[in-house]
Amino acid sequence: MKKPLLIIFTLLSLFFFSCSGIQHKIFTAQAPENCLPSFPDKDGWYGGDGAYSIKLDNKRTLWLFGDTFVSKEQGHKDRVGMDVVLGTTLAISTCSNNGQFNIQYFIKKKKGEFVSSFGENEWFWPQDPFIVNGALYIPLLVVEALPKEHAPFNFKVAGHKVAVIKDFTPTDPHTWNVDYLDITKSIPQEITSLAATAIAYQDYVYFYPLCRFTAGSTVFPGNILARVPASKINDRSWNIEYFNKDGKWGKKLDSGRVKIMFADALSELSVRYRPNEDKWIAVYVSTKDKGRELICQEAANLEGPWTEPRVLVDKIPEVDPKSPLYDKNTFCYAGKEHPQFSGRRNIVATYVCNSLEEDTETSFIRRNLFLYRPMVITVGY
Repeated sequence: MKKPLLIIFTLLSLFFFSCSGIQHKIFTAQAPENCLPSFPDKDGWYGGDGAYSIKLDNKRTLWLFGDTFVSKEQGHKDRVGMDVVLGTTLAISTCSNNGQFNIQYFIKKKKGEFVSSFGENEWFWPQDPFIVNGALYIPLLVVEALPKEHAPFNFKVAGHKVAVIKDFTPTDPHTWNVDYLDITKSIPQEITSLAATAIAYQDYVYFYPLCRFTAGSTVFPGNILARVPASKINDRSWNIEYFNKDGKWGKKLDSGRVKIMFADALSELSVRYRPNEDKWIAVYVSTKDKGRELICQEAANLEGPWTEPRVLVDKIPEVDPKSPLYDKNTFCYAGKEHPQFSGRRNIVATYVCNSLEEDTETSFIRRNLFLYRPMVITVGY
């Protein structure tokens, strides 16, 4: 079986810098009593990364996962012999009246086999979804495999598309009608991950793209701020603006002028508004020390200025040598907040850990189901 390219988002950042029952949570404050997310193995799902979420309505939250371990059999104690869906899988969660979190995975099938929810003959990784004028937009990275000699970085981002879903009211997301926007030609080559996070706010949709700039032989990555008018979001060609160091928006991405918003070079994060504090909160896992810290920054406006990084969790167990979950090949990434589950005085976030070890039937990620799944953190704020 092909080595699953499960290390997408953090490997992008690292490159630029050159048990079904286990659900551990880190509590540095009292956890909310109601509806804390969890991700059990069921419905054929045995772990995926990404874990972007969006509240569809007053009852349902949509979850998006990247490359996913799958099996038609229930009750697995490991992933030995298990298949991998290369692409995107979906789940929808609800909260019962007594505060119980419930999740149902919807893994698409074709000719009896599990397949990606998006794309018939293309490989799509999901990014941060958003809703504009009642329609759901899911940005997708178009991925192509490279020969094995490029491992573990044997992939490349080949394009950018957006799944557009005008009616997401049906219970089964695979009955939703999906249209695709191909915006690849609108994205400068310096942008490797457009919708690391996305925010529909007032008259625009904002993104914090991960970019890779070069100056001679020097490569310097980081996240910038871009926006598209919400009224033009369905256009085949996006007229993207970029926020520059002089505080003005420009229509050309100029590495000498554009403002780097997050120097940590993040392929995934969340930027969400907290109305009680009237400010924006960025939450992410640092790319340093194999993703050992969960970080937050604050700003009054999306344009910043952002406060200095504040550590919410300084020792994620999977990359803490003192933890029984530790393995030398493990790294963590995909940190983001899910504000629909957060309270006034806490943040509910997820992260994912993965392995740089070569994928074999006896590899760490195959033998241990606690790896490569969204892990829930509840921290005081």
